[in-house]
Amino acid sequence: MKKIIAAMLLLSVMGFSQDEPLENVKTGWNFGVLPAIAYDSDVGFRYGGLTNIYHYGDGSRYPQFNHSIYLEWSRTTKGSGNNILTWDTDVLIPGVRMIAEASYLTEKALDFYGFNGAESEFDVNKTDKEMINDYITRVYYKHDRSMLRLKADFQGKLMGENLRWLGGINSYGVDINRVDIAAINDGADPEDLIPDTLTLYDKYVADGLIPDDQKNGGMSNFVKVGLVYDTRDNEANPMSGIWTEALLLFAPAFMGNDQAYTRAVVMHRQYFTLIPRNLSFAYRLAYQTKLSGDLPWYMLPFVVDSKQDRDGLGGSKNLRGILRNRIVGNDIFFTNLELRWKFYRTVLGGQNIYLALNGFIDGGMVVKPYEFSRSGNTFSNSELGLTGEDEKFHISYGGGFRIAMNENFIVAIDYGMAADKADGSSGLYIGLNYLF
Repeated sequence: MKKIIAAMLLLSVMGFSQDEPLENVKTGWNFGVLPAIAYDSDVGFRYGGLTNIYHYGDGSRYPQFNHSIYLEWSRTTKGSGNNILTWDTDVLIPGVRMIAEASYLTEKALDFYGFNGAESEFDVNKTDKEMINDYITRVYYKHDRSMLRLKADFQGKLMGENLRWLGGINSYGVDINRVDIAAINDGADPEDLIPDTLTLYDKYVADGLIPDDQKNGGMSNFVKVGLVYDTRDNEANPMSGIWTEALLLFAPAFMGNDQAYTRAVVMHRQYFTLIPRNLSFAYRLAYQTKLSGDLPWYMLPFVVDSKQDRDGLGGSKNLRGILRNRIVGNDIFFTNLELRWKFYRTVLGGQNIYLALNGFIDGGMVVKPYEFSRSGNTFSNSELGLTGEDEKFHISYGGGFRIAMNENFIVAIDYGMAADKADGSSGLYIGLNYLF
């Protein structure tokens, strides 16, 4: 079985600012730093760090910032790595907010469970070498992926203070291969060696469920346009307000796409104050659909919104406790319900600090399946994990802890559990910020 030990410690909280007034409104530059320390038996030790740098100007807009710069650099001893730079600002172009990203991400053992949720089997015994009769390899549900992602999104006022237009361009260069078993086995103890055998990805390629011209990934470039309605009282952890958006994603052939398609995204988030300043309830509803064309299989997992694009459905950014990328299809729906309690506030070293707890229920499903065909007949449906079952609603639940500095730099720890073992068991996630 795969074993994961993850720990991220708050290394320092530093601020460089002008003289602070008595109310401790932040000015100038402020930032926090976290080391990333992890171990995974398939990808090795992870090391590196991340930081989120904020600039508050003269403090007249605090806790709203002028600039937010996120930097992450991390590596693992088996070759995976994150190189991420994002810049969020609404002062570079007067009247326009820009969110830009440049990332290069490498994953030597990325989750792949087939298509359409419950229609594809997850059998943990295939990855557990203690299950002698069922064991295949602990990387059975994995493949290798390297990805260059570039994006620039812009938002400006359309009507009043709350309704905004959105426009942007996104580019994904995705390179996919089977897991490099030889690299994982390099230097491993004999009892930890992985059998050099077929994975689920290999079987999907052999039988044509993954088309031959898509098996190694490709390019996907799209234009994003839409509307955003936002009445949140604070972006990092709202106590009241609505944040709703409707987006269209156009990926035409003339932009260099291997497959042309159009997608639509509707996402609604709402926040309620239960106890002023301290207790709130938040929920999110999201629907993502293919309107036309043919989505390449390697673009199915991505959940897109007006702020960031993340792998899903399943994992740290949407269905906590459910396996990452467990639920993929042409159309997906998901929801999150979360209670947030700020139970302690103080000032340390001139920094405004609060501690918070949260409890949550997450759920989602494929609404319209990804349609695929088989050009081969090498494996049976059972060997491909095609269950013949109808899709269902996948549920997880759990809780978390937050440490926040100056309202915006928030260290997040969440632990989620899947309600059905067919979706995994549990997951521990340590990073930054609230989920939405």
